[in-house]
Amino acid sequence: MRGRRNIDKVQSFSTSYSEARAKFRAAAEVVEADVESFVSPMSGPDGEALSVDVAWIGPRDAGRVLTLISGVHGVEGYCGSGAQIDWLQSGEAARMPEGTAALLIHAANPYGFAWTRRVTEENVDLNRNWVDFNARLPENPDYEMLREALSPREWTAKSRAASARMFGAYIGAHGLSRFQAVVSSGQHTDPRGLFYGGRKPTWARRTLSDILTGRLSTARRVAVIDYHTGLGAWGVAEEIVSERRDTAVFARAARWFGTGVTSSVDGGSVSADLSGDCMIGIPRLLPHAEVTAITLEFGVRALEDTFDALRADAWLHQHGVPVSTQGQRIRTKLLAAFYDHSAVWKGMVLGQSTPVIRRALAGLTQSN
Repeated sequence: MRGRRNIDKVQSFSTSYSEARAKFRAAAEVVEADVESFVSPMSGPDGEALSVDVAWIGPRDAGRVLTLISGVHGVEGYCGSGAQIDWLQSGEAARMPEGTAALLIHAANPYGFAWTRRVTEENVDLNRNWVDFNARLPENPDYEMLREALSPREWTAKSRAASARMFGAYIGAHGLSRFQAVVSSGQHTDPRGLFYGGRKPTWARRTLSDILTGRLSTARRVAVIDYHTGLGAWGVAEEIVSERRDTAVFARAARWFGTGVTSSVDGGSVSADLSGDCMIGIPRLLPHAEVTAITLEFGVRALEDTFDALRADAWLHQHGVPVSTQGQRIRTKLLAAFYDHSAVWKGMVLGQSTPVIRRALAGLTQSN
């Protein structure tokens, strides 16, 4: 019986965006959630409609709100969707503290989820898009030094070897940490390149902003858990705060979630310090509320494999033919970098997600 229950639990995960969406909506309806859809202007690979789906559980005027977000990075939505659906199916939604509500945002970047991409339809990394576009945009001058190597015009053994030599030379001169920061922190100069932050708010950012400001207008305390994959040890979750360790937000997160919480700003995290991070943008949308936001990051593959898959995807959509045998191979490789189909990995995700959600709910009811 124990093995049967474990198998049943991993059924909360899906093999496509459409399946994940149907499972999420069905699970939300069972718990009598208020469900709303925000339809994307894009369609999926089979012509299907795409949307950000939202489930609200609890009093509409709740002063405390747990917020769970999946799919900011498209293809990473498989993990977060499975965790959201599992929580809805667990029965814990009916046992939330009095005066507390839950807001579940499913597939924040539905285009990337459906098309097996990390980016939005604008080729924008949604976690680099939360900057003030009325001010001077963050600069990343060293990105230009690596631009051609990061996104070569040809995807061959020869071109990849040339890129590897350039990467090695940069790392030798500046160190691996600096290389990771330059490559992944974000850039606003190469619209077809990696980790592009855009020149204006994307549809996904505008939609997520509308959801958060509309649903959380009366909230006074908000806990946010944003699910991501691709960094760290296989199946292991890191709880990341996008604030310095000497801030009140980090101290509060450490009280709620434990001493294992890391800071992407001060170092010590698997993530580089990001410009335009959603977890920084959300508190600014809610100045009336005390916001405690963490990224829950699960490892899948070795960093070099993930990096190679991202570069291949960028090349495919710049210079290749996405609807081709080669395109399918690249999509399969990208999916494998951000989602493990094994029951063990899925079980590890759920086994770590549930306690984090419980600690967030407990934290919301604590006195300051």
